[in-house]
Amino acid sequence: MAEATYNYKVVRQFAIMTIVWGIVGMAVGVYVAAELAWPWLNFDLPWITFGRLRPLHTNAVIFAFGGSALFATSYYVVQRTCHTRLFSDGLAAFTFWGWQVVIVLAAITLPLGITESREYAELEWPVDVLITFVWVAYAVVFFGTIVKRKTPHIYVANWFYGAFILTIAMLHIFNNLAIPVSLTKSYSVYAGAQDAMVQWWYGHNAVGFFLTAGFLGMMYYFVPKQAGRPVYSYRLSIVHFWALIFTYIWAGPHHLHYTALPDWAQSLGMVMSLILLAPSWGGMINGIMTLSGAWEKLRTDPIMRFLIVSLSFYGMSTFEGPMMAIKSVNALSHYTDWTVGHVHSGALGWVGLVTMGSMYYLIPRLFNRELYSLALVEWHFWIATVGIIFYITSMWVSGIMQGLMWRAVNEDGTLTYSFIESVQAMHPFYAMRFLGGLLFLTGMCIMAFNIFMTIKGAKTVEAAIPEPAHAH
Repeated sequence: MAEATYNYKVVRQFAIMTIVWGIVGMAVGVYVAAELAWPWLNFDLPWITFGRLRPLHTNAVIFAFGGSALFATSYYVVQRTCHTRLFSDGLAAFTFWGWQVVIVLAAITLPLGITESREYAELEWPVDVLITFVWVAYAVVFFGTIVKRKTPHIYVANWFYGAFILTIAMLHIFNNLAIPVSLTKSYSVYAGAQDAMVQWWYGHNAVGFFLTAGFLGMMYYFVPKQAGRPVYSYRLSIVHFWALIFTYIWAGPHHLHYTALPDWAQSLGMVMSLILLAPSWGGMINGIMTLSGAWEKLRTDPIMRFLIVSLSFYGMSTFEGPMMAIKSVNALSHYTDWTVGHVHSGALGWVGLVTMGSMYYLIPRLFNRELYSLALVEWHFWIATVGIIFYITSMWVSGIMQGLMWRAVNEDGTLTYSFIESVQAMHPFYAMRFLGGLLFLTGMCIMAFNIFMTIKGAKTVEAAIPEPAHAH
């Protein structure tokens, strides 16, 4: 009888595409940042204007880079922690190729201006239908693997991955309910304030479940693995899980303060956002404290540094988010670059760094190779971190300045500054943001080179599934 092995092929495919799409998505981001600082860079071509490239950037970094990382790590973690091969190799392959087709369709349609104009859900209805098929296949593979597990309990990382898969399915379907009028155009079934409410129920939970719950699954597997220590508190991880998934889903209305949304809904969103601070910090503390007794690894192990620093950014952005949800703070921050700074503190600092750390752990094992250069990992870490700091500090300063300029009034009640004066004042910070993004992208290119040199000439191996332990 042949030895049973894990399905690493689909994990390898998604892991490599994580890095490819990371470079693509971040490069588009750096370009649109440059367009804001130097508007002539769109060369009056409609396809590369800020308004068309910006949704391409958000979709590429969230769904292409982040999505590929989540597929890769969830498929790896669920097999390793359940001691069983993926439920269906065919369906797993379909999720890989289907997801790549979705991404390519996004790269074609968005620059052409084919869009539903919904934040993080810009893709038109035929692509939405394809996403639904891929996602259902993903759920079948993931939960099917858990059902046939050889281990009695379900490790906490799989709870987070499972919640992310189910919630994103629900959000995607209900937010994208639309009436098609042609192959490239549809109209939402919601209107007015209801449309905005459903959109931000989806929009904030794309952050909450796609970019938080899924990546916490990553954190709960790769931090203990890289540290060589058990999770600090298994009990805390379960409390963290239930508190987070119950609270997050209610936070969406904080995007709609001071709009036509009823006051009670705005206040509910604010209160839930403030409560969210507790489970978020519980998870951060659990991750960082996993290093108890092994703190010296932070000095010697750059991969560990990626994972732990990502958790500090997670803690920072999940403190900042609830603060910005407070109505009086939001009166200053709303519609300003402060929001952009907050998003990127989470996206670059938390999602970016935890993904990179996980990939540095994962890829050498998938190809059975030593990592080509730890020194390059070190360089990547510092360049990326400096880039994040440039990015978020410039946006904080620019955003708070914007808010203050917009609110300033003269004694006779007229506005002190015209809108264009606020735009002029932002210019140096936009140039600084461009530099920060460029540094972060440079780090990603260093990673790509390091991984390429690691894999070059590697004989791919399939790991054997351990035999079930016999009852003593």
